[in-house]
Amino acid sequence: MTRLLVIVNHIESQPGLLTQWMISENIEFDLRIGGVSRLPEPSALSDYDGLIMLGGGYMPDETDRAPWLDAEARLSQHALETDLPQFGICLGGQLIAHVIGGDVRARTGAPEKGYTWIDMTEDAAQDPVFSAIGRSASFVESHVDRIVDLPPEATLLATSTACRFQAFRFGNAWGTQFHPESSGQNIRKWDAQKLQELGFNKETLLEQAEERSEDSQRDAKALLTAFFDVVRNRDT
Repeated sequence: MTRLLVIVNHIESQPGLLTQWMISENIEFDLRIGGVSRLPEPSALSDYDGLIMLGGGYMPDETDRAPWLDAEARLSQHALETDLPQFGICLGGQLIAHVIGGDVRARTGAPEKGYTWIDMTEDAAQDPVFSAIGRSASFVESHVDRIVDLPPEATLLATSTACRFQAFRFGNAWGTQFHPESSGQNIRKWDAQKLQELGFNKETLLEQAEERSEDSQRDAKALLTAFFDVVRNRDT
């Protein structure tokens, strides 16, 4: 059975829809929670077929607040060195960007919250993961920090109006700024006052969720399922 290591970086950034998709795809997953569960040593990645790293309210080098991020970065680096497929979401994607020499900055540019239109680049159509969806899709966003630069070896796969680096590939690693594992139910838990301070209205975001959630979840499932296929086919 295909086995994934899944790392949760924040209690409010759980696997969400990803859990049922892994179960439906007959994938075994080992869920580790940063700050609670001990992360395996990089050599232990040989016990897994792939790595998924989720979001969280930290910068990828903010090890004073989140000391496990050092260990997570080492796992990501080892996955790169051994060509183990990895998928990073929000902080997870930023961490991959940080490991490969990209630039991640706190509170830079306009924040994005709620369902956001993401445009795929021409390279996305040739990518084994992103070719599973069309030229544009609406996914849940929740970030004020962002990737602002990537090394030239990285391939830009998706962009949005406010955030140029929405998704990228580097070798067998994929990173997204958006949250394919999230749904409108996540937005219901968000603090209306904090959203207002950032210039967003919670009711408007929920209305957008009502309109877009079905199509978004279809695209998100196709995206993650394509990654699962990459994991399965790694040694074939």
